[in-house]
Order: sequence, then C-alpha cells, then structure tokens
Amino acid sequence: MRYVSPNLRLLFSPPLRPTLSVPLFISKPNPKPFSFSTILASSSSKRPRSFSNLSRRSNSTFKDRKGGGRDMTMEETTGQSKDSSSSFGFNKRRAEGRDKSDRPKKNPQLKERKLNPTNTIAYVQILGTGMDTQDTSPSVLLFFDKQRFIFNAGEGLQRFCTEHKVKLSKIDHIFLSRVCSETAGGLPGLLLTLAGMGEEGYSVKIWGPSDLNFLVGAMKSFIPHATMVHTQSFGQSPISDAAENVTAPIKASDPIVLVKDEVVKISAILLQPHCLEQSQIKPGEMSVLYICELPELMGKFDPKKAAALGLKAGPKYSELQHGKSVKSDRLDIMVGDLLPRKILVVHPADVMDPPVPGPIVILVDCPTESHLQELLSIECLNGYYTDVSSHLTESTKMVNCVIHLSPASVVSSPNYQKWMKKFGSAQHIMAGHGKKTLEVPILKSSARVTSRLNYLCPQFFPAPGFLSLQHLSSSEGPTLKICESIPAENLLKFTLRPYAQLGLDRSHIPTPMGQSQVIDELHLEIPEIADAAQHVREFWQELKESREVLPTSNDNGVVIEEPWLTEDTLPGCLENIRRDDLEIVLLGTGSSQPSKYRNVSSVYINLFSKGSLLLDCGEGTLGQLKRRYGVDGADKAIRNLKCVWISHIHADHHTGLARVLALRRDLLKGVPHEPLLVIGPRQLKRYLDAYQRLEDLDMQFLDCRSTTKASWDTFVRDGASNNDGSSPQSPRHSNAKNESMQEINQTLFAKGSRMQSYLRQPGSPVDHSAAYPFLKSLKKMLGEAGLEALISFPVVHCPQAFGIVLEAAERVSSVGKVIPGWKIVYSGDTRPCPELATFEDGLVDEAIARNHSTTKEAIEVGNSAGAYRIVLTHFSQRYPKIPVFDETHMHKTCIAFDMMSINIADLPVLPKVLPYLKLLFRNDVGVDESDDILDAVV
Repeated sequence: MRYVSPNLRLLFSPPLRPTLSVPLFISKPNPKPFSFSTILASSSSKRPRSFSNLSRRSNSTFKDRKGGGRDMTMEETTGQSKDSSSSFGFNKRRAEGRDKSDRPKKNPQLKERKLNPTNTIAYVQILGTGMDTQDTSPSVLLFFDKQRFIFNAGEGLQRFCTEHKVKLSKIDHIFLSRVCSETAGGLPGLLLTLAGMGEEGYSVKIWGPSDLNFLVGAMKSFIPHATMVHTQSFGQSPISDAAENVTAPIKASDPIVLVKDEVVKISAILLQPHCLEQSQIKPGEMSVLYICELPELMGKFDPKKAAALGLKAGPKYSELQHGKSVKSDRLDIMVGDLLPRKILVVHPADVMDPPVPGPIVILVDCPTESHLQELLSIECLNGYYTDVSSHLTESTKMVNCVIHLSPASVVSSPNYQKWMKKFGSAQHIMAGHGKKTLEVPILKSSARVTSRLNYLCPQFFPAPGFLSLQHLSSSEGPTLKICESIPAENLLKFTLRPYAQLGLDRSHIPTPMGQSQVIDELHLEIPEIADAAQHVREFWQELKESREVLPTSNDNGVVIEEPWLTEDTLPGCLENIRRDDLEIVLLGTGSSQPSKYRNVSSVYINLFSKGSLLLDCGEGTLGQLKRRYGVDGADKAIRNLKCVWISHIHADHHTGLARVLALRRDLLKGVPHEPLLVIGPRQLKRYLDAYQRLEDLDMQFLDCRSTTKASWDTFVRDGASNNDGSSPQSPRHSNAKNESMQEINQTLFAKGSRMQSYLRQPGSPVDHSAAYPFLKSLKKMLGEAGLEALISFPVVHCPQAFGIVLEAAERVSSVGKVIPGWKIVYSGDTRPCPELATFEDGLVDEAIARNHSTTKEAIEVGNSAGAYRIVLTHFSQRYPKIPVFDETHMHKTCIAFDMMSINIADLPVLPKVLPYLKLLFRNDVGVDESDDILDAVV
C-alpha cells in the first residue's frame, strides 16, 4: 500500500493568533489580536474553539473507516475529549505500545555463504560518507564474490548505500576502528533496516574494541535485543555482558584474529594512548588497526609439464592442483641434463606456475599523537615493513595498500610520515578528514534536486554552503610529505583480484556535475521553467510593495475567521517583522529511514543572534546542517544551540543526537559554557545515560512531561509563592494527593482522559524535584532567545509521544505599539487530535495503523486551528520527491523538501510557490521510486 506521511509539524503563531507549522500554520487562536503561528505537523492543544470545526470535518474523512492495518486489529475511539466532540480513528494498541505482540516475531540470522577460495573479484572501496561534510568517518568496503565486510558505520551509511546501490543484505560483518558517534552513528538505523527485511530479517556481525559493550547497552533501550545478538568485542572487557568478548591477547598490542576462512584473515591490533595503563584508559579512547590478508593462490596448472613427467590426464591432475603429490604413471622418465634422475613422485611445484601472493590491506585509525607513539612501538608490525631500512626475512609480508582513517593533524606529522614509508611500495590512501574535495556532493541525487529547487526559488531553497577547496587547503597549513600518497575519493577502488589488475581503479568515481549542467538539463526537460522562475521572483517584489499598502489584522477584539485568505490582510505578528527574527530550516523531511532524496526528521529553528533550537534530530542531522550552512557555518550553529527537543523514541527522530552533542562538546572545549538542555520522552534519557558511559555528551535532560502547560503552571505558581521546590514540603516532593500534582495528572493522565492510554505511566510519575532546576534554566534560555514559552503536549502515536508549541515574546514597535509574537506548533508523529499529523488521502487505513495522519487530515487540523500557513513534511520514502495532493486543500499550504528554509518574513508568499513546485516535479508526482530503494537493500 502506498502512503505518505507529512506529519503536521510546526505551528508558527503569536500568542492566540495565527500559527506556522511544518505544515506551517499561522493561525488566530482566539479573539485577541492576530498572532503568527505555524504548524509543523501538528496543532496546538490550547484552542477549544478551533476544534469544534475539526470534529465536523473529521467525520468526512473517517466515515465508515474502521479496521485496517496489515495483520492488526484496529481500535477506533468513540469517546470524546474536552477539546473535541468527535474522534478520529487511531491504533490504540500502537499508542499504548502493545502493538509489538501483534507482529510476527522475527529472529534475524546471520547469512550462510558458500565461499569461493579462488575469488575472481576482490577489492577495497572507499564509501565516502561524510567526505563532503566532514561530519562522520568514511566507511571502507572489503568486497568478495560471496562476502562483504564494512569498516566503520557512521551516520549516512544507509543513505549512501541506497544512493550508490550497495546492497545492505550482502553485508556480513561490520568492524569499528573506534566506538564513538563519528564511526558508529549509522549502526542503529542500519540494524533496524536489516531486521525488517524479508520474513525473518537479516543481521550482521559487529566487531569492535571492548567499548562496543557500552554502545550495545545503550542501543538496547530502543532496538530489540534480537537485532543485536551478533555483536562481539575484543580486548580487555569492561564490566558488561552486552556483547560477547573475544579472549584478550597477552599483550595489548598483539594481533587478535577475528575472521579466518578460505577467503580472508582479518586481524585486529589495539591502539591505546601511550603510557597509559589499561585501567587508566577511558571509554572511547581505544582505537584499532585492522590487517586483511588474502590467502596465497596456487599458480596455474601446466598440463604440458605434467605430461612430460609421465602423468596421464585424469584424477591426478586434480590432486596436484589441490596441493597433493602423486606418483608418475611411467617409471622411466629421466629429468635433467647434468644429473638425470628418475621421477617416481610428482610434486605440485613440478607442474604449477609460481604461486600468486595474497594481497594485504591495512586500515589504520590513529586519532591522536599519543596513539601514534603507541603505533610506532608495535613490534608485531615488523613483519610487514619492507623498506630498505627494515630487516627483511623470508617471513616478511608485502603490504599492497594502506588506508589511513587518521586525521590530517596526525598524518602530517614527521613521525607518521616516516612510519608510512616503512611499507615500501604500498599504495597509501588518505581517507581521514582534511583531504576531501568538499565541493563534490556525495549524495548526488539529493544535490541535483536541491540545485533545481534553488534555481526555481532561491529564497526558500538557498544554495548549499560547502566550503571551497581553496578555503580548505588554506585552513590545513603546510603538510610534510615524506611518503607518496593519494587522497581518498568517493568510490575509489583498490583491486586485489584478479592479481593482474592489482592496483587503483578510478572508473567508479562519480563525475562532478556542475550547477550549470543541472540547469541546462532542466531547461531541456521543462522549457517553461525559466518563465516559472521569473514569476516566482516577482512574488517577492509584490510582497515588498504590498507591505507598504496592506493593513494588518485589526485589533478591536472582533474575531475574523482567517482574514488572511482575502490576500489583503497580514496577521498582526508579521507587522514590522525582520528577516533576522526567525528562519525555519527543514533538514529532514522523510520518515522511517533515509532515502536518496529525503533524510529523516529534523527541523532547525534559527533565531539568528539569539541562538537556535533543534526539533527532532534523526540520523544525518549534522550532515544536513553542514550541507545547508557549510562546515564552518554548521559549527557555528552547533555552538549556538540553546536546546534540542525530541518528540518520541522512534529511531528516525533521535539517532543523530549523539553526534550533534559530541561535536558541540568538542567545539566548546576550554570555553565556559553550560551543558546543552535536551528535552525528550523519558525513554530517551535511558539511552543517553547509557551512551554517556561511552563518551561524555555534555548535556542535561528534561522530561517532556515536565514542560507541559500544567507543569509550567505549577512551576510558575510555586515561583510566585517563593517556593523553589527545594524543601521536602514543596509541591514537587508531595505525594499524589498534593493539589499541584493532582492538577497535572487530571489534566493529562487522569482516568477517562483521552491521553491516559497513550501515556501509560506505571509507577513512573514526573520527578518534579529533578525538573525544577532545569525548568529555571529553560525559562532563562527562552528569555534570552526572545521566546515566551516552550510547551510540550501529548499526541496519539506511541507511548510518550509529544508535540511542541514555541511562542515568541511580544515586541514593541518604534512608535510604542505592542506586536504579538508568533507561535510554532510541531507535532512529531500523530493521528489527528487536538495535536496533529499526516498520510496521503487515500491511505487512511495505513495512517491509522501507524498512528500518522493523511495529508488532508493534516490540512483540516491546521484549518480548524486557524493557522495562517501550513507546511507538510515527514513524507513516506515511497514518495521521494513530491507526494500526490489535492490542490483544493492547498490554499495556504506548502510541501516541504530537505534544506527548505522558510523565513518568517516570506510566509505570505509560501502557498504561491506550490504550483511551481508541482511544475518542477511534474514528471515525478506520484512516481513510486521504491524499487530504487529496495534494490539497494535486498
């Protein structure tokens, strides 16, 4: 069943006024002066008036639609809440977290392979994740006919494989050179995708140093245990049973054989900071050097030599080719001119060409100068050094290729360069950050769409912010090169077999496609696009002229239903608005898993000089920020983050968080700062607490339930009574009979409440004693950011799923006029409720099963909330470019795309662009490109 799920996500509206959301809703919530509000996939829960209309409209959408969902009993609510006189269908079991029992249990298994010792094809290949953004470590693929090995799985690996047709189901092993967000950020999404394939699902074996146990323990908080049973750590194990441990070597630097079969032997050598005892090593400091050795192949059998030695064609030929000696069929064969001898036994060496040596590849990740000192002292590597200064012996092995994942700061040091030279004629490929061609996008399909959108409407789709090569080289400084090497490029290969082709293969490196080439193709495909782009540009000139003559909404207390639909009135919150007040950047607009054209959920709220916020942080969020703002610009954005808010625990909404937090920690090292506040469901805290055993994330956590309106009211009331909650008598220390707690529970979770079944809380009430200090910090942060409120509200999706309202503070014009603030409502994933979401109109049953909403439902909710603008996002990956939609519902709505940047000053223009977007994708509307995605993962 085809579906699309643009979750109603950002409600942008002033207090009690228009709202902007992803569906951007700018709405007028009540009879007060119009404020600006936007809905990103959900609407606010504060407007009883708005939802009376919603209830009537909902009947048309869900009339006679009960049941649905694949192999799942659907429960449709019939009760009424205080805010609505009707109910929408929803999957109650999913909302309560009980739907897992409805699905057949899977037991993902490792794949059985019939190995071919004489592999006809073998190579290593650079998978360029992060090469254009420097947000994550590149991966390396070791390819054989029947086996695949991947080294490192940073964020974006799954999306990369989809783009470049790397079949994930063929991967047997993943090796981590370090265990941190940079090298392992893509593992959660990859494991979940593999587990969902086929009837039983697939699994891979994950290898890493003992720190892997901490990562596995953290991921268990949201990934089924059966998905991660095949994880194996090596080296001295910390106190953890999360991953099976390989016996530690006698010496830390001794090689550990991990894989040894007919095809390859893979060994690991542990690198730790120099002069540190094992007990002093912190989690995340261990690094690994991997050695991949292919077996020697026997030379070609020469039947002429066999015949000359008295052998007849038959079984003995086969025995010789398998390394066995045989007796000659004739006993009078004399061999040799000087000292002739009789041949009784024929050995393989007598009839075989010289053996083909087994190629050797080394992958080294040396993250610091301290690790380098340890690397230089590893004795077991002496057998691989072949330079003239080394003591060569018969046992010396020749290394063919060394792939360096080490950073430029280490690689450029004289000691590292001298170490590289010890490998003689080996080919050195430098894959660490700092040697990248940042101008060449790794995700070519997405970059092409972005270029087209930028041509049509540069105001909403700015050009990517990549650094130039000149900028990059100037920032690196001089590099000492004692040993010759080449920079890694995306999809660069080093062929290992056939042996005759041993060496570099550049034939698969993508050819750069310039902006001009993309636009030339666009003109040929859609000749009228040039006129369309001109018409779009004229909208901004018209907007400039209209601001001089159009009135804003009246302020006489009379309610006017959606006055902006007449095109001659602006909401009051847009009066004297500045371009540096607010920008909403859609970093990820897809759902479930990343695809070629859409990354998973993330919205960047740019408040310019006042800081910024992230709403959801799916895998690859940091990479998207760097594509939008450039490497330096994204680093600045991360430094200025005020808060990250996560809607629920599903992986497509939070697995990019650790990478963002780790980068912020590194950027602010040595600079006075406060830990970043992360607001999310309580399950997220379990994950973050467990993950911080691996690496410090420099963050503080606040449960979404502590930021509900009822919780804020209690906090404000306590503050007004000078009760800071620190004493045992304070409301946060009281029992359930306390008046404050009763109000909160009655508002959200009390028996009979619509939200009770969605927020099961067996024995886990909100800990207000822990929340109060963070609420104080949050309130201070909101004031500094020019925000009046940040309010979470429960939605119908899964246990502990929330939406959010962001409300700006009032402004005072130069003449003393009070201008209401805007409001943003972002729903996360949800069924329509006084709290929102979205699916394609014809797929209501599937929307109910997954507790999302159809496109029409999302728009209806926004309309009923009185939103000024609606932006639809969170689309199914089956509609990778543009979904099917009914234009009759789109008069104040727009479709979101990755990198779409909506400035608050441009909201009046937003719906006008939609027909031109449809023109741009007229050959793609409704086109199902899931075959491309499936082909990459089957």
